[in-house]
Amino acid sequence: MRATTIHAPGDIRFEEVPDPVIEEPTDAIIKVVAGCICGSDLWPYRGANDIDSGSTIGHECVGVVEEVGSAVKDFTPGDFVIVPFCHCDNTCAHCAAGVQSGCDNLGFTASGQGEYARVTQADGSLVKTDGMPDASLIPSLLTLSDVMATGWHAAVAAGVKPGGTAVVIGDGAVGLCGVLAAAQLGAERVVAMSRHEPRQAIARAFGATDIVAERGKEGGARIAELTKGIGADAVLECVGTDESMKTAFAIARPGATVGFVGVPHGVELPVRRMFQRNVGLAGGMAPVRRYLPDLLERVLSGAIDPGKVFDLTLPMAESPEGYRAMDERRAIKVLLQP
Repeated sequence: MRATTIHAPGDIRFEEVPDPVIEEPTDAIIKVVAGCICGSDLWPYRGANDIDSGSTIGHECVGVVEEVGSAVKDFTPGDFVIVPFCHCDNTCAHCAAGVQSGCDNLGFTASGQGEYARVTQADGSLVKTDGMPDASLIPSLLTLSDVMATGWHAAVAAGVKPGGTAVVIGDGAVGLCGVLAAAQLGAERVVAMSRHEPRQAIARAFGATDIVAERGKEGGARIAELTKGIGADAVLECVGTDESMKTAFAIARPGATVGFVGVPHGVELPVRRMFQRNVGLAGGMAPVRRYLPDLLERVLSGAIDPGKVFDLTLPMAESPEGYRAMDERRAIKVLLQP
């Protein structure tokens, strides 16, 4: 098959690689209908993560079941499915506790930016639709494989409640989905911290009541002004840098929780401030399968349209250009079609 591969920082190629095959009886092979580039893919692209030269890249996809292992009972070839980026059996003790991203049999999608992908725990991971969905729904369904579920996890972890004030740090696809999640969970005021007008527009469409363009101390002062000096009831940290984490704790009111889903790079927690102000930290890698049924229903009913985060669609063969566009902030999130 053809798939996107990474060879070194800045070196993305679309080339022939071996087809994924059934390796365990719980596996399924998915023919990818749509994949995409994630903000977290930019960490290795920019040289911030180690790279296994020549490895496939891409952990988000939706598609059609091509083949299943002998132990797979709930899916058959031809089913259209959403593929969570983290695979789980959905039966172990951690899955039962709602932490599918900590499954005893955890696996990950490795070639979501390719023509086929292997799912290691098909019955526990995949969620199917009733037949082939309309093409207009594909972008929103694709967000459920990661970014919408991750934004939702940030809101849940932060304890967003009806009537409260939620502040979202980060205006990438996850941050924008966090805005949507906070609004869906009933926050009366949703503040998006964003300096980019196209992203601000999507944030407002997703339910942001306020936009704060300032950063650092100036951003903190603006949040204090908006909240009459109280601070945020819930903070969604959707970036993963030390600066964004410091901002999160600076704007959280006493007793609040920071829900963090940005992959941390160089973060040092302000533990003394957390202690003195009773501000908690929760979140981490999103248990996508936990949220999928609810989010799927919201998409199919028209309650949410998270596919708006895709502002550039390219043929999968042009994935290198997609990486450049996101790295240069010419695109929020790139959808790739085989």
